[in-house]
Amino acid sequence: MIRNLIEFTKNSSFLNQSGKKSGSGKWNVATLLIAFLVSIPVITILVNIFIPAGEVWAHLSSTVLPDYVKNSIWLMLGVGTGVFILGVGTAWIVTMCRFPGQKIFNWALILPMAVPAYLMAYTYTEFLSFTGPLQTMLRDLMGWGPGDYWFPDIRSVQGAILMMSFVFYPYVYLLSRSAFLEQSTSLMEASRSLGCTPFQSFYKIALPLARPSIAGGMALALMETLNDFGTVDYFGVQTFTTGIYRTWFGLGEPVAAAQLSAFLLLFILFLILLEKWSRNKINYKQSGSGRYKKFSLYDLKGWKKWGAVIACSIPMVFGFIIPVTLLTEMMISNFDAAVDSRFFQYGLNTLLVGSIAGILALIIALVMAYGVRLNPSFTTRTATRIGAMGYAIPGSVIAVGVMIPFGWFDNTLDSWMRSTFGMSTGLILSGTIVALIFAYIVRFLAVSYTTVESSLSKITPNMDEAAEGLGYKFNQILRKVHIPMMSKSLFAAIILVFVDVIKELPATLIVRPFNFDTLAVQVYRLASDERLAESSGAALAIILVGIIPVIILSRSMNQGREKKI
Repeated sequence: MIRNLIEFTKNSSFLNQSGKKSGSGKWNVATLLIAFLVSIPVITILVNIFIPAGEVWAHLSSTVLPDYVKNSIWLMLGVGTGVFILGVGTAWIVTMCRFPGQKIFNWALILPMAVPAYLMAYTYTEFLSFTGPLQTMLRDLMGWGPGDYWFPDIRSVQGAILMMSFVFYPYVYLLSRSAFLEQSTSLMEASRSLGCTPFQSFYKIALPLARPSIAGGMALALMETLNDFGTVDYFGVQTFTTGIYRTWFGLGEPVAAAQLSAFLLLFILFLILLEKWSRNKINYKQSGSGRYKKFSLYDLKGWKKWGAVIACSIPMVFGFIIPVTLLTEMMISNFDAAVDSRFFQYGLNTLLVGSIAGILALIIALVMAYGVRLNPSFTTRTATRIGAMGYAIPGSVIAVGVMIPFGWFDNTLDSWMRSTFGMSTGLILSGTIVALIFAYIVRFLAVSYTTVESSLSKITPNMDEAAEGLGYKFNQILRKVHIPMMSKSLFAAIILVFVDVIKELPATLIVRPFNFDTLAVQVYRLASDERLAESSGAALAIILVGIIPVIILSRSMNQGREKKI
């Protein structure tokens, strides 16, 4: 999935050479219409740049905007450094070295991806607080009093960087490991024969060759960093996501919130350009001979062997095992409060919106992917790229871009109905599940589309021509040939969107209907009220569901390697 997200704008290999097929016009129109609809939030944000925001924007720009910019840059620099060290380092160790537990670390290092950053923040704040188990143990062991020692404050920019690094490094790990696996083994063997140490082979050969993939993984990790709301809000770090939320709800200024969103898009644009650069560089040439031949691993011994175990254990332990263990202990100790009637109600709400969003995203992705297959024109391919760009845009930006046009539509319709028929229509779109699901689709359509496109590209155009020769029309070919062959991938697309919806916090907070909460919102509310133990049940549910894409990623990565060797 992650690799497909990086390559979704590359030229698709399944495009047949005959160009546009006759009778495919309706698919082309549908693709263009979908691209327009899902681009409405971004268009709204860009249009609001030119609307005067009055004294509110002047106040924001003179007071908090510099902090938003400064903290966002610090987060990007810190998290970028952290995910590079953790992701690239562990990927090289498990790919090129033999040591105890290597096969377990291959997949276990992906596990922190199942833990949302805000859950890490809540859990470690409780664990490292003055009354938490760690400081309590230190005071008991050393006999210290309250003012006898210094302990770092986790609720800071540095703490946010640490939390996000442990959660987002798997993006870099996955792509780096894939790049190392695909590198020519003849180059590695040549470096060994020339007397290069493992570190010299890594620094002089493997790292430069893997640079495009590493850059793509870091771009994804930094996009998630800018999208985060729960962590920075809980730690009191002022960023664009917290500013957008407070401007919308605290000041009631949608125009100013939209202009803050536009400012955040500048950071996203930089990361998109970085991702595009890395994608353009990824098709480097390597020696074909021995490229996928199984190479001999570096057999680590002595302190190096145990050093590799410790290096791989640190991100897994701090990014997954400790938070899950702490949340499990909290849930067991406070089971009645953690798993109550509200837990099941919010679970049903989450299941409802996640399932609907997953199914609708799949249907839309099928239409888009099949439209490109039938008509691989520049216009159609550009439309699909626009439609799949929502994954790169923070949820808070999409939420503002959804609420402004939906609110305008509701107010305009209500005003017309009152003046014409003397009746009020109320809220039809804004403040409803419709708006929430639309925001989810805009945000996560790329996840579904890339999964469908990847599966569809494996079906050769010859099968389409054979079905046409038997008298099948395009919609019949899709229904009777393509969908049965892609059934596993289609199910995976629904699951991946469903999991992302469950973890999404900023968009849900802004767009959700009144008195309609999901598990993520419940965790945020209780943790904000310092009632983390009561939120432990919902937090564990989110993590358990988040493990599903981790399993899918691990299996697909291992199967892909087995086929290549």
